[in-house]
Amino acid sequence: MNAQYLEYAKMIDHSLLIPTMDERQLEDGCQLALAYDVASVCIMPYYLKRCAKILAGSSVQPSTTIGFPHGGHATAAKRFEAEQAIADGCQELDMVVNISQVLSGQWAYVTRDIAAVIEVAHAAKRRVKVIFENSYLQDEHKIRLCQLCSDLKADWVKTSTGYGGGGATIEDLKLMIAKVAPGVQVKAAGGVRDWATLKQVRALGVTRCGASRTQEILDAGRIEMGIEPIRFTPSASTAAGY
Repeated sequence: MNAQYLEYAKMIDHSLLIPTMDERQLEDGCQLALAYDVASVCIMPYYLKRCAKILAGSSVQPSTTIGFPHGGHATAAKRFEAEQAIADGCQELDMVVNISQVLSGQWAYVTRDIAAVIEVAHAAKRRVKVIFENSYLQDEHKIRLCQLCSDLKADWVKTSTGYGGGGATIEDLKLMIAKVAPGVQVKAAGGVRDWATLKQVRALGVTRCGASRTQEILDAGRIEMGIEPIRFTPSASTAAGY
């Protein structure tokens, strides 16, 4: 695989989180992720075990969501979700902060909530992306969350779920990159929809992007690099009988 291409492909978490996706779409989405050799597949929790089986032996990681999409789950529920995800083969967990508690200024609660998932994940040598949902927050909230996540040694901070009032913005990405500690990475979600934007956010220092338009983005990149596009075609097979 072309090294330059892989630098970009390994930025992408291929998102399979639309609640109306059926099993064939989830199966095809996992196969697409393998074909393009992306970083991970972020899939609905109920299909994670199957996703992990499909990706086994590849460099594409199975990932899922915790407290998604609104973050309002009780902390104990988030902890259980994390434990179940790890049992089902998850390597990376994308958790949503309790947005209500952030806006209420209940920082002790927010800290405990994030710490509960990080504790479970890191004990199992898994990695955590903490989702802020920036469209609902002021800069002061984003900065405080960056500080908390740095103190808790989160692996990434992430702009958004893609299901809130807006996605990643260049301004938010610059802010988060500036405010996290060294070693904490930044993930953009809900705004990287083409090859030009992927290149732009990489130049800023973003290391991961949540994307559902993976095929479109990476085929455009391959063409620009002079590599034959993959042009993945979904199979006619069904998930039934696995």
